[in-house]
Amino acid sequence: MGDWWKQWLINQGWSQPLLLETLDIVLVLALTYMILVIISERRTLWMVRGFIILMLASAISGKLQLQLLNFVLEKLVIGCAVAMAVALQSEFRRFLEQLGRGEFWQLFQPSRLAVPKSDSVIDEIVEAVRELSKNRIGALLILETTGPIDERDFSVPGVKLNAEVSKELIQTIFQPKTLLHDGATLIRGSRIVASGIILPLSGRTASRQLGTRHRAAMGITERVENCICVVVSEETGSISLAEKGTLNRPLTITKLKESLEMRFSPTVDREAVAPGLISLGRQIRSQALALVSRLLGLPSTASRDKK
Repeated sequence: MGDWWKQWLINQGWSQPLLLETLDIVLVLALTYMILVIISERRTLWMVRGFIILMLASAISGKLQLQLLNFVLEKLVIGCAVAMAVALQSEFRRFLEQLGRGEFWQLFQPSRLAVPKSDSVIDEIVEAVRELSKNRIGALLILETTGPIDERDFSVPGVKLNAEVSKELIQTIFQPKTLLHDGATLIRGSRIVASGIILPLSGRTASRQLGTRHRAAMGITERVENCICVVVSEETGSISLAEKGTLNRPLTITKLKESLEMRFSPTVDREAVAPGLISLGRQIRSQALALVSRLLGLPSTASRDKK
């Protein structure tokens, strides 16, 4: 079977080295596209592009047999790869988890844009946080951004509520004498999905001033990229915002509202990355179809359109 396939390719004008080089290029393009989809942030994309340029320069220097330059570039590529693995650990964790679950197709799908929240929902959250902070009542809110969170990312899923977001309900949940006040509360869109959720703690070294709520907020945002966490300290009443494992603190109520509006309001102008990636994906698919058509000796799409 293998000999027949090689002979058929030779008859079609393809040599084995040319086929392998073409396959190599296609696989590199696919891997590059997956990385761009996973990163999906403009500021980080420049770093990824620089890394790709280094890899291309290393490959070219190897082809040209520039041994010293190739040696230096190879070491530089390895160092940059380690640095990126540390800087983008949450993205790489997501990549490995999807790979392990067999979700290959999702690796080629761009991340969805942030799910807008109405101004009234943001106002209810901000007002609740204001009162909780004023009374020094500890709280931990998880706000979904680009899609639902898998419950397997929680240590304990908590108690289902499925209630409308309101400042009164949020304040009631976190009252010290209630059964759900110790856990986190998950907000999806305009609904409070669940409360009493136990989250994994961050493994990072943090200040001793940070309590369990802060470490839990850092832990879940490290593990899951499509959420942010609002934390109210029980000891000081200070407000913090956690995103991608980073804790921004302390925040004023005005700054918190501005941050939430910037993240969720549909009117805010954001740098669009996904549309460009979708266009790139379509180009890759069209080129792949053209290559398959050529290999199989089928008429191309353009020739069929002319007919």
